[in-house]
Amino acid sequence: MAKDRQPHIGIFGRRNYGKSTLINLLAGQEVAIVSNVAGTTTDPVKKSFEITGFGPVVLIDTAGFDDEGDLGQKRIEKTNKAVKLVDLAILLVSNQLFDEKELAVIKSFQDHEVPFIVIYSKSDLSSPDQMMEAQVWEQGCCDFIIFNKDSDVSSIVKSIKKNIPESAYSNPSLLGDVVKHGDIVLLITPIDIEAPEGRLILPQVQAIRDIIDNDAVCVVLKEREVDAFLMKTGIKPALAITDSQVFLKADASIPKNIPLTSFSIMLARFKGDFARYLNGTPEISNLKEGDRVLLLESCTHHVSCNDIGRSKIPRWISNFTGKKHSFDVVAGFDSLPHPIESYSLVIQCGGCVVSRKQLVNRLKPAVDAGIPVTNYGMAIAYVLGIYQRAVAPFASIDDSSLDYL
Repeated sequence: MAKDRQPHIGIFGRRNYGKSTLINLLAGQEVAIVSNVAGTTTDPVKKSFEITGFGPVVLIDTAGFDDEGDLGQKRIEKTNKAVKLVDLAILLVSNQLFDEKELAVIKSFQDHEVPFIVIYSKSDLSSPDQMMEAQVWEQGCCDFIIFNKDSDVSSIVKSIKKNIPESAYSNPSLLGDVVKHGDIVLLITPIDIEAPEGRLILPQVQAIRDIIDNDAVCVVLKEREVDAFLMKTGIKPALAITDSQVFLKADASIPKNIPLTSFSIMLARFKGDFARYLNGTPEISNLKEGDRVLLLESCTHHVSCNDIGRSKIPRWISNFTGKKHSFDVVAGFDSLPHPIESYSLVIQCGGCVVSRKQLVNRLKPAVDAGIPVTNYGMAIAYVLGIYQRAVAPFASIDDSSLDYL
């Protein structure tokens, strides 16, 4: 599931508890199928719309976590994965029922630092007693709301506004602390077989918009035009940002007194755990013969014969270490082919289509297992011998800490 910059709110609960009804009420229109048949919603489904009084959101309607049978277990697994995607969770309870199933999903909320609201639904059929309400509050919910299909949704909207993290809808700057008014920023964008037809890739578009928003000047050109541009114009950019795949060409073309980084490293600093990446990247030097490396891509895309994750990075790392390693590439939020503990290193893409929360949650199993993590651009810069220069716009690194220097 890709993520834009709208807040993501997940609706969780048992089957036939009114999750789809609630979504329709919040949307003010019928965007989810409502039925008295338990299990109508089978897989997590994203629905984008505007909540009156709050703004645009993406609601994730999940299957009931009390589903049954082999197929039901697969649906429950997808529901559990949806927790990693949301900024705020709404848990529906009803029928005076609050037991280990609710506690399990709340534990998942807590593990992934997702604030949650509990709504007692279908209150026209039954009401919560004081003991149940006390149990709910003890679990650390942000709000407990009693609700039915005829209720006014204003109390829920008010609770969403109060409890959704500011990071879910804030739009911080990519480069606002690096560039200033009037600076010239050079964007080096190769147009090769992996470039999408007729458009730029998302990180390049995001960089252009952010540079303009910071009242700086953006110059976009292909890697083979850099030398001629600098020679003919005499311009000294305040910063150059390149696609990681042409790092060596950019490093040779951009004078050493001009800061140079990559789109992927820019995103690593913006939405990844940059400090953890800085610590994890040098662990490439410690990879042993036969070690397994996991590459995580946040989106799915057309795979070319010289794909960055499936071909180039594995080749560059193996050439750097002089050893044979096993490489697995997992796209989107697909399951891993091997237990996370079997990997010696995890390399995450820039994550341009996901939120910081989703990216952090994607890496959480590796971090919890003590496995070093890094980023595509940082790993490429390291094995190509230009790591210090590539991260310097965002961090200072002691030369002595880099084994290959």
